[in-house]
Formats: sequence, C-alpha cells, structure tokens
Amino acid sequence: MKKSGASLGQPASELISNRIAELGDWRGKTLSRMRRLIKEAVPDAVEEWKWMGTPVWSYDGIICTGESYRKAIKLTFTKGAFLKDPARLFNSSLDGNLRRAIDIHEEEEVDESDFKALVRQAAALNSSGKSKASKKAKS
Repeated sequence: MKKSGASLGQPASELISNRIAELGDWRGKTLSRMRRLIKEAVPDAVEEWKWMGTPVWSYDGIICTGESYRKAIKLTFTKGAFLKDPARLFNSSLDGNLRRAIDIHEEEEVDESDFKALVRQAAALNSSGKSKASKKAKS
C-alpha cells in the first residue's frame, strides 16, 4: 500500500514522472537519473508527493526530497547533518542543524556510487531510529 502523497487520485510515482516530463530539459534528465539511483540504492524506498508538488523518497522516514529550480535540482536530505559524506556531495544547506542538500547544476554530474552510499546511509539512519515495534515486518 502506498503512503500518502497522491494528488487527484494519481499515484506519487506517476506525478513524479509527470514532473520529470514537464521539466523536459537537463533538469528533467537529472531528476530522472537521481530517481533511478535512489531506487537502485534502496529498492523498497517509497515515492511520495508532498508539499504542493515535491517529489519525496522515504524509507522508515524521509530520505530526501527532489526539488526543481530554474538553475538547479536540489536533493535535500532531511537528516543530512548526521550522515558521513566523505565524497563531499553536500554543497548546500550546510549550516543547518539537521538538513543537508546537494544542488546539481547544468553540466554537473554526481558520482553514482558515492550518491547511492549516501542514500543507503540515510535509509539505514531512518531505520535505526525506529523502535522495533514500529519497524516494517520483513517478509
């Protein structure tokens, strides 16, 4: 069962696909690539659509959001301040107590293995913060 995030009866995954198509330029390609990497890193991640049109990927809590701006795709990790980032992918929102973000501009590429490691770490952090009673049952 999908969590909240559907809009007008459309599944979140469809709304995210529509956003990627609407962008239509390098931003759409970038968001699509990052979406694919998130799914590869955490296959059980849930896609959600929140805050009036923001793609969100969750696993026992939010991993990151995928916002699109005119000059950047911003991936905001809600607990990014607690993640190890040896590759220094985080380049935005560095002064906050909780969030960290990766701003990707045209012609920039994020290293796949470093990004996937960060996504897996975020999902693991979310899972570790849950009590055993609230964890999803593994089948």
